[in-house]
Amino acid sequence: MIQTRCEPDRASGTPHVPVSAQGAPLRVRDVMSVSPVTIPPSLSVHEAHTLMPQHKVWHLPVLQDGCLVGIVSDRDIRLVLPSPATSLAVWELRPLLDQLTVGAMMTCFVMTTVPDCRMTEAVGRMLGHRVGALPVVEDRRVVGILIHTDVLRAFRSVCLTLSVTA
Repeated sequence: MIQTRCEPDRASGTPHVPVSAQGAPLRVRDVMSVSPVTIPPSLSVHEAHTLMPQHKVWHLPVLQDGCLVGIVSDRDIRLVLPSPATSLAVWELRPLLDQLTVGAMMTCFVMTTVPDCRMTEAVGRMLGHRVGALPVVEDRRVVGILIHTDVLRAFRSVCLTLSVTA
């Protein structure tokens, strides 16, 4: 189940809405990472675990036929990996991890957002659901991903802009 939510714009007298350099409220499209690394549900957990450090990403949207069906985080993968204190030898672990697919352990109920969503709402969604990433979906296709690092970069940018204008 994919849940996308973005409230329509409402007139708001709140002076604390982060704004872009043009003075408009920041939108997800202004901050998100475009073209995220995605994986199919048939990929092995071992391969997904290898992809993350290679691409320096910690969240992988899972796509089937181009549509979002789940997401996997580095934490999800760590939870299915055996403990370092296991009695299994390394050569015994690899075949087991190759058999376990991402589709068997991914998070299926994915919180998403849309490109035109206000950043304040998207960040509220991340905080409220305690997630570190929101896939950005448009016309049922993943067009980006909003991760906590993107949010921090936007915050820093807004703070620098405010300090220059003050």
